[in-house]
Amino acid sequence: MKVFHTERSVTLPSGLWWLGPVVLAEALLLVGYFGLTGARPTEPRYVLYPFVWINLGLVALVETRPRPASRRLRLLAAVVALGYFLVLAWLSGLLALELGPSTHSHAALAGWQVTLSAPGWGPRIGYVTTMGHVYFVPYRVVGYLALAYLVFARTLDASAAVLSGVVGLVACVSCAFPLAASVAAGALGPSAALATSPFSFDLSTLAFVATVALLYWSPQLSPPFSLSWPRRGR
Repeated sequence: MKVFHTERSVTLPSGLWWLGPVVLAEALLLVGYFGLTGARPTEPRYVLYPFVWINLGLVALVETRPRPASRRLRLLAAVVALGYFLVLAWLSGLLALELGPSTHSHAALAGWQVTLSAPGWGPRIGYVTTMGHVYFVPYRVVGYLALAYLVFARTLDASAAVLSGVVGLVACVSCAFPLAASVAAGALGPSAALATSPFSFDLSTLAFVATVALLYWSPQLSPPFSLSWPRRGR
């Protein structure tokens, strides 16, 4: 009788020596900010959550190695990743474009805006016009760029298996679920939902962590019936 064995291994990122100094620098920034401004956080976890986004995003960016691919496939993956980033930026309020008559005036806010805030949340930089706005919030931009880069790498993997990278991406559960989860992370972000739910930032952070994990360790079946969890892009 022939017996098939199922193997599953998860390889953790290596070479993260730089993360210690980064965390130390972030701690010093927090101490300096609250020491100099006299501000006091009402919810300590909201001070720390942005660094979860930033640090996990940096790890994903540094550790992900997209597989070699043709110029055509890399261009396709780049378009998918860019669209992914823009959708998240739009859902979270970082990006807005008003093609019709505006329901609220931007005239008084037009131009550049810089708002100092706690590290991770700020400095918040924005450019506002009558047609819309673009905002830069450090933790969100870093987190969404990391997700987009992971989607880029994952699309190349899907493209290697099927002719169309988009079809492969949607057909793969390990890709489709992170897409939905990260959309939830954008839609449930504090800029949109803190007023209605006290746990929206908790949920968006959880969705972000789950999305990074599922895109980084994407399960692929290796025949016969062997399940492996390879390191992303290696």
